[in-house]
Amino acid sequence: MLAIRTRRRKAVVLATATVLAGLSSPSLTASPATATTTAHTDYDSTYYKAAIGKTGASLKAALHTIVSDQTKLSYSAVWDALKATDEDPADSGNVILLYSGLSRSKSLNGGDTGDWNREHVWAKSHGDFGTATGPGTDLHHLRPEDVQVNGVRGNKDFDDGGSAVSGGGGSLTDSDSFEPRDAVKGDVARMIFYMAVRYEGGDGFADLEVNGQVGNGSAPYIGKLSVLKTWNDEDPPDAFEEHRNQVVYDDYQHNRNPFIDHPEWVESIW
Repeated sequence: MLAIRTRRRKAVVLATATVLAGLSSPSLTASPATATTTAHTDYDSTYYKAAIGKTGASLKAALHTIVSDQTKLSYSAVWDALKATDEDPADSGNVILLYSGLSRSKSLNGGDTGDWNREHVWAKSHGDFGTATGPGTDLHHLRPEDVQVNGVRGNKDFDDGGSAVSGGGGSLTDSDSFEPRDAVKGDVARMIFYMAVRYEGGDGFADLEVNGQVGNGSAPYIGKLSVLKTWNDEDPPDAFEEHRNQVVYDDYQHNRNPFIDHPEWVESIW
């Protein structure tokens, strides 16, 4: 298995590096790379072997077992990990901020105005897991974001509509929901679906689920399911998102977000 992973890692890294080498800094309205609707089957005969051919609840259960085999990070270790997973392909000294789309110095991580911090895309109060090792430190839903924009998102559910977020790169918000910029709507959806598969009530953590509403508060739910499914369809994985998934798998947690490799599995499960 290790030999297979090593060979595949070299092949994927070389291919991804070629794509990323041609990218410029992400704009506020465009995705960092050309989106693709093609499912990636590189790991179907190995990593996803137990899930192939399944649908619905059986697929969700199989994926839960697969992705639960992971290396867990401490919350402090997340800082350095994000500097690698979200590195700006055009400037190795910077990270790309998720909602803002801006490129900001890796050294500006912290809690002050102008800094970036660790955004929990699945808001940590939705399930009350805080920053505990596990869901609170899972890189598949933690991303760099401007401190103030992160504060505006807070623990709101995801939905369409609202007023422009200052410095949010086109993101919108209202009293009970947040809409990220177009270029990362699919990224956000796939992170949410990953969390709903990975955390099913074991390990002392809540059973995280996606539902059809907003205003979920502290319940272990996030919505809005129909909108997140649309975002997954309209903004398929791009080279930046795929590269990030590979870095998390190779260098940190050694598990993958299956919905980046197979976006079509969202419709099969939900």
